[in-house]
Amino acid sequence: MHHGQISKPIADGLIALRSRIEKGGIPSSKLDETLNLATWNIREFGKKARSEAAIHYIAEILGQFDLIGVVELRDNLADLDKVLHILGPYWRAVYSDMIPDPGGNRERIAYVYDKRAVTFTGFAATATPPRTKKGTEYLPERSWWRPPYAASFQAGNFDFVVIAAHVRWGDSRKARLSELELFAEWVTAKRKEPAAVDKDILVMGDFNVEDEEMFQVLTSYGLKLPEAFVGRDLGSNLERNKRYDQILHFPQYPSNFTNAGNVLDFYTGGIVPLFPDLKEKDKLAFTFQMSDHLPLWVQINTDIDNFVLEQISKGYRDDAK
Repeated sequence: MHHGQISKPIADGLIALRSRIEKGGIPSSKLDETLNLATWNIREFGKKARSEAAIHYIAEILGQFDLIGVVELRDNLADLDKVLHILGPYWRAVYSDMIPDPGGNRERIAYVYDKRAVTFTGFAATATPPRTKKGTEYLPERSWWRPPYAASFQAGNFDFVVIAAHVRWGDSRKARLSELELFAEWVTAKRKEPAAVDKDILVMGDFNVEDEEMFQVLTSYGLKLPEAFVGRDLGSNLERNKRYDQILHFPQYPSNFTNAGNVLDFYTGGIVPLFPDLKEKDKLAFTFQMSDHLPLWVQINTDIDNFVLEQISKGYRDDAK
């Protein structure tokens, strides 16, 4: 981390933020053994320039992890570039294009990662819904407002594809349920492709899941919560009462996850210690400096040799093939 010559208020804010991060209990990752993975919706990141303090705080939070799926990144990448500069020379980003219409909201999805811990292996693409031929054209029956974005990575001897999404809030519950179902179908079909880049798929992002019915639709084709999340209250909004954000996987290798995972709460403790120019009641202004979402994270085992050998010895076959 390279915060450089900063003002006393920013230094004080970083000290307060680090105290909140420490309370989150994020374990250190170990090279070629574990990977700290997170998803974070950073509210309208790039639409309007953040303050210098917010840039440093966002970098400090991202730097706690090895690979982060950033949702709601906007078309202007200037603030992301500032964050990467603070994170240091080993940090990289892979990001999607934006869509300029109101549904696309000029949003991108990015994977920000520390190349010392995880390697981008070349595959990156936005999701294309299934198409059918109508006359001479091939057109989708349904679509996403903002296409999910997939990319391939490797850490230790675990190579995998991450698929991140920002599902519509929309003007009706029915439309959101339809998009959640389309996503679940698409991810499952992608995994079953004979020439799939990889069948180890991790899913993350802001799915705007408000209740159990929405969660059941999202997981109806086999996606599961990591064990570290099961039975826990992991609200990712500032009030901690909504599980909009998710990290899910297909349970091919259950030992891929440690028992570590949580929401990183940078909000509890108040606004003023981070932004002395704001008041505690200025919550809306705070969300446009930091976010209205908290990062959700989990630790992954990336040294899975023993498990793979045991499965081969027992005659294991990947049922997705």
